[in-house]
Amino acid sequence: MTTLASDESACVQHAATLCQNGRFADALSRVAPLLDAPAPAIAALHVAAVCALGLNRMADAEAWWRRAIDAMPAFDPPYEGLGALLVSQGRLPEAEVIARRQLASVTPLRASHHHRLGKVLEALGRLDEAEQAFGQALSIEPRSPDVLTDLGNLLRVLARPAEAELAYRLAIAVRADHVLAHANLGAILVDMQRLPEAEAASRQTIALCPDHPEAHYNLGIALQNLDRLPEAEAAYRDAIRCRPDLPQAHNNLGCVLRAQGRHDEAAIAFADALALAPQMAEAHYNLGTTFAHAGRLDEAERAYRRALELRADYDDARFGLATLLLSRGRFEEGWRRYESRYEQSTFVHRRTREVLRCVQWQGEPLAGKTLLVWQEDGLGDMLQFSRYFAEFRARQAARVVFACQPALHRLMETVDGVDAVLDHETATAQAAQFDYWTSLLSAPMHAGTTLDTIPPPVRFVPEPARVARWGARLDALPTGPRVGLVWKGNPKHHNDAHRSLPSLALLTPLWSVPGVNFVSLQKGQGEDEARHPPGGLPLLHLGSEIDDFADTAAIVAQLDLVVCVDTSTVHLAASLGKPCWVLLPNQDVDWRWMHDREDSPWYPGTVRLFRRGREESWIRLAERLRGAFAAYFASHA
Repeated sequence: MTTLASDESACVQHAATLCQNGRFADALSRVAPLLDAPAPAIAALHVAAVCALGLNRMADAEAWWRRAIDAMPAFDPPYEGLGALLVSQGRLPEAEVIARRQLASVTPLRASHHHRLGKVLEALGRLDEAEQAFGQALSIEPRSPDVLTDLGNLLRVLARPAEAELAYRLAIAVRADHVLAHANLGAILVDMQRLPEAEAASRQTIALCPDHPEAHYNLGIALQNLDRLPEAEAAYRDAIRCRPDLPQAHNNLGCVLRAQGRHDEAAIAFADALALAPQMAEAHYNLGTTFAHAGRLDEAERAYRRALELRADYDDARFGLATLLLSRGRFEEGWRRYESRYEQSTFVHRRTREVLRCVQWQGEPLAGKTLLVWQEDGLGDMLQFSRYFAEFRARQAARVVFACQPALHRLMETVDGVDAVLDHETATAQAAQFDYWTSLLSAPMHAGTTLDTIPPPVRFVPEPARVARWGARLDALPTGPRVGLVWKGNPKHHNDAHRSLPSLALLTPLWSVPGVNFVSLQKGQGEDEARHPPGGLPLLHLGSEIDDFADTAAIVAQLDLVVCVDTSTVHLAASLGKPCWVLLPNQDVDWRWMHDREDSPWYPGTVRLFRRGREESWIRLAERLRGAFAAYFASHA
């Protein structure tokens, strides 16, 4: 049954040669007569199956390989062909049966036999068994680069990145030109945020295989995270050139374009991603964010909601929709969705629930209860939302303690409704003594705040001694109005590049208004400019001497106007009842300033918003500001 006559052997050999040259029909016609024999030769069955596969006659290929295996179980090649066919058809349980039959029947066993079983088990999701199979393969052939690479891939799925990295490096040590090992090493290094190494590994992959799409893609991720956006853009475009149907590359290209302020191009890239993968929630979310930045609010809302339809637990989309709704004054749904921030992996206070050993307040009665209020966001947020301490007092909380940064302590100690102020470390240690904890930014939801029922801001009262001390400095200025300036915010803020002014020089037109004295409240970045103002313009710089917000409050209380970018000084000045003019960027404007209005419902009568137009430069905005500035002081003369 397994023996060929010389003429039959020549026929099969000829057919095999034709098959190798891609002439599947001719090859099959040569061996077809041999298949009708009562006991056809195994080699003939195998060649026929290979030809049938090449002709897309899958059923015939499967039948002939099965006949070959049944006829001679120890003959290796049919197992490989049939196993690959079954895997390609998604028939993984059957592929496992064939792989195990091969292991039981073929001698000598080779690493490739265990390797093949391991890949099937991995595809079946039986990862521990797959790892064992790869281990068996390596026990036979410890230096197999293919097995090492696949083991690395499995370890990456198992979230064991250090072991995966080692497997890839061993594969490369065996075969320095192993493209897949280099490519996957780059990917795991991206996962581990070892970005310079990831860049090097991806570039090495590209040197070996210039059209490797995943290598260009991983290079793009590394460069994007290194904030080398033009290079990242080029890498993603190369990935798309190599593989136009890679939706993740289109999506990431969109993110890079958006980060460069190229919103129209970004929207096209996200649309391209969705054309390839309509169910890609990330692309819908990113499209929503792009629309939001571009002021296309209805489209942004639809995109966010579509992302949530596809993935209900998509926390970034929930938070994006929340801030969009709040910015549009739709507070009821907005506040409720805003609570999703605790599920965001990037939210700095995500672990507060785990750290504080007391119950998070969900609106339960507070009468007779102790409440720990936790600072979770920026200093300005705490000043803005400090108005909600009165809400806790109205609910008859027995004791309310505020945990916050030291810069807020002395000021917040003066707020009605605050019984004590602690630092975060002390509050954490004492948390078990409280009945509940909450955040100030959760209070509006529990209070049912709507656009028409926003509570009035706290009226901070500066300490008289501080007012006197700073008054001595301010009284040294010539007679005339005093205007405080802040032109830069926190350099660590995600939107600092857009919301901070490039330079104090942009505000120099304000000095053209006669009789006005300028006071710098700038602290941190921008202090050097304040010490040496452009053109030697007169400017009293106090920012470097300010210790905390109690100092700032004592100074601002003695000013006539504050002009600043979107930073904590806005909330302090407005809460002191001082007129405050806020310069807003032309993208990623914070939700609290809403849209298309010059006033703020949070600070009626005190805050005036100067919005930078979509195509407007800071210089043009400064010109508008100067005109308003001159008119204001002319009317207040």
